[in-house]
Amino acid sequence: MANKGKFYMTTAIAYTSGKPHIGNTYEIVLADAIARYKRQEGYDVYFQTGTDEHGQKIELKAEEKGVTPKEYVDEVSGEVKKIWDLMNTSYDNFIRTTDEDHEKQVQKIFKKLYDKGDIYKGSYEGLYCTPCESFWTESQLVDGKCPDCGREVQPAKEEAYFFKMSKYADRLIEHINTHPEFIQPVSRKNEMMNNFLLPGLQDLCVSRTSFSWGIPVDFDPKHVVYVWLDALTNYITKIGYDADGNSSDLFKKNWPADLHLIGKDIIRFHTIYWPIFLMALDLPLPKQVFGHPWLLQGDGKMSKSKGNVLYADELVDFFGVDAVRYFVLHEMPFENDGVISWELLVERLNSDLANTLGNLVNRTISMSNKYFDGVVEDKGVSEDVDADLKAVVTGTVAKVEAKMTDLRVADAMTEIFNLFKRCNKYIDETTPWVLAKDEATKPRLATVLYNLVESISIGATLLHSFMPETAEKILAQLNAKEVAYDELFTFGHYVSGTKVTDAPEILFARLDIEEVMKKVNELHPPVEEEAPASDEPVIDIEAKPEIEYDDFMKMQFQVGEIIKCEEVPKSKKLLCSQVKIGSQVKQIVSGIKKHYTAEEMVGKKVMVLVNLKPAKLAGVLSEGMLLCAEDENGELALMTPEKKMPSGAEIC
Repeated sequence: MANKGKFYMTTAIAYTSGKPHIGNTYEIVLADAIARYKRQEGYDVYFQTGTDEHGQKIELKAEEKGVTPKEYVDEVSGEVKKIWDLMNTSYDNFIRTTDEDHEKQVQKIFKKLYDKGDIYKGSYEGLYCTPCESFWTESQLVDGKCPDCGREVQPAKEEAYFFKMSKYADRLIEHINTHPEFIQPVSRKNEMMNNFLLPGLQDLCVSRTSFSWGIPVDFDPKHVVYVWLDALTNYITKIGYDADGNSSDLFKKNWPADLHLIGKDIIRFHTIYWPIFLMALDLPLPKQVFGHPWLLQGDGKMSKSKGNVLYADELVDFFGVDAVRYFVLHEMPFENDGVISWELLVERLNSDLANTLGNLVNRTISMSNKYFDGVVEDKGVSEDVDADLKAVVTGTVAKVEAKMTDLRVADAMTEIFNLFKRCNKYIDETTPWVLAKDEATKPRLATVLYNLVESISIGATLLHSFMPETAEKILAQLNAKEVAYDELFTFGHYVSGTKVTDAPEILFARLDIEEVMKKVNELHPPVEEEAPASDEPVIDIEAKPEIEYDDFMKMQFQVGEIIKCEEVPKSKKLLCSQVKIGSQVKQIVSGIKKHYTAEEMVGKKVMVLVNLKPAKLAGVLSEGMLLCAEDENGELALMTPEKKMPSGAEIC
């Protein structure tokens, strides 16, 4: 296969504030699937990941544990790398921002920008968010809190160095407008342009003096380099960029990056700060920045304080590496947040992996052994149904390629599993067990089994980027050679006369949800709720006029699940929820911000008035109403089902 050229891709480097949960781990698995697929296509891939290890938050956490910051980040970075390796990710380089070569280059970059006049010394007075390592003005706050994370901010004043962001703003706006592929998905681009670039950029604080855990500014050592200038430059320092002009061949080969894969919460830093830093260094900009959505727990955004955090190693113990890879890749939409839960994992393993895929492979190998002692031969006895199967199989390759070009990884996996579903349908259409009863139809039976083995081989080859261990197991059991990517578009590469394995391995065993949840509850005992008091107060309210039964029947009430919730900008009362009701999602705006945080809302099962006429509240469309109870003090409580009910269940 001809080399299609270089492809340099990166993940965001994981912040070493603690062990990464499955939502953090999703990004490295997504990046790995893309990297593996690009290699399969014929690209010379260089895939970089790593850990971000400086900042005030790290200094404080280390102090809490009674260790040095370096000791703290050594432990956490090791944990990150351990999980990345557990998930079978094929990165080429793992950078730590405490690496000596990185720190040296950051100092040289800072001095170069200072000498150029893009960095100047001043002082900063503002409101500081420690978790985000960000300064804000009063006007930028939302309800007096950090606009990024919603936490409290503290007044801070200190001497600092600043970067002249506005100097490059017009150039960046022009680049974004002339390169529509630069920021993906498009919704992220619109957010950056409308909320940050077009209103005008303020100069950026790029050093700190109030803490010491960072890279010192070598010509003014009481300052340490601001974490984002330190962290973002990892994409060039670790492949050999040198601010003095002596960059390595690896850098010259791979820069600019073809893809920065990051979470949507740090899109601003990668599409505004980072491109401007590069412009100031006279370096080309990355070709694409993709801000992926979040993976949320079934009962809300993952939070250690809520005790609902899922970790990759724990999930792997239950389901295996490839089952977890399948879930996080297949269940994450392109733009919207995905949801993970123990129940959903069991459901997908049983239906997609054990049934659609595992049973198909097992049946095909078992029939080959039963009817032909495992020897698979193409006897050339074809029927019309064969042509449709072959068209679906070879057509899948182009469909997967198109989806992966657009980074629609979940859709690409759906296409592969559609191939496996078509194989299962082919078995039902050709009825091999009937053909086996008559010696005269044995040649037709042999051809059917050959077509199945070849189809599964092509499907497994395509599956390799997403579930590498499973793909290798399937090909090994079929004794199939891996076919070059360019040849997957044609049918018939499996060598006729090849013998499959004598005893097919069960790829995925079905699990019992009750047994799984029993084990989960043993590991994580549910928090017991206090029993309600027997003498709770009651409230009498003024009665409204009676209505007819027909009036009531006009209203449609259903159970909904809140899969995403955000504060409505510039509103003190409103939250905007995305509510899954059956197979559809409705946007509902509610005046409950005083009573619930956006984080608390996610994952709740609620009662919804579905057919309320849509209306705009504070300029945001609302397509229904969440039902609440209100006490005499005006406190609200969402109405939730007493028992476990599926999304979409009718309330009657």
